[in-house]
Amino acid sequence: MKSWLVALLAILAHDGAAPPRTVTVFAAASLTEAFTELGRALERRVPGLSVRFNFAGSQQLVAQLEQGAAGDVFAPADRGWMAAAAAAGLIEGEPAVFARNRLVVLVPVANPGAIERLQDLARPGLKLVLAGPSVPAGKYSRAVLDKLAAAPGFPAGFARGALANVASEEENVKAVVTKVQLGEADAGLAYRSDITPAVAPRVRVIEIPEARNVLAEYPIAVLRGAAEPAGARAFVERVLGPEGRRVLGRHGLLPGPVPVASPR
Repeated sequence: MKSWLVALLAILAHDGAAPPRTVTVFAAASLTEAFTELGRALERRVPGLSVRFNFAGSQQLVAQLEQGAAGDVFAPADRGWMAAAAAAGLIEGEPAVFARNRLVVLVPVANPGAIERLQDLARPGLKLVLAGPSVPAGKYSRAVLDKLAAAPGFPAGFARGALANVASEEENVKAVVTKVQLGEADAGLAYRSDITPAVAPRVRVIEIPEARNVLAEYPIAVLRGAAEPAGARAFVERVLGPEGRRVLGRHGLLPGPVPVASPR
């Protein structure tokens, strides 16, 4: 049995009469479905352990942690926000990249903007919704528009035209998906993993060519001063291990660069 699990079970056995121990995970909104599944699986394996999640935009999570919010694990959708957390002294040990994600264009299933190809995003009068520029998905979306503007078949002013159509900038990528589903926007850019079984019937997906796409990288680390360090390591271990890779893959995320060793 792995060392983290032995230690965790020993703690829980010693405190058998105590309230259940809770591991609090601060994670990017795009990880909601995959992390919830992994958390429930860990709870089933370790009786007495509860995994609680705070899902939000990565920039919001860092702000909350800097303001003193208590957490045990941090998993943003961007290396930059992990670096910011590390610079603020919030991270214990070395983060590990556990998954990647790619962007797609979403339009409502009724397609009121008559969007059939990527070039249409710059057509005047469309309502485009993006995550805000400080949100990883928003930063990646703008990078994709710039890359498309340099591609054959796209006018040089494509990115400028598409950005002129931005009707709202959201605080996380899930809000982008919601607005497209509800028909409050003609199109939006979101992650492939956001096309959940509940979302799929309500949207149409336009793929972005791989050469013009941007891969988001998701790092994970235990937070310094974690109230439940053994539980935090247990969750990170599950994310980095074979089961984590399978679950993340089922939810549309790509594996990290290479399988990573378990943290100790």
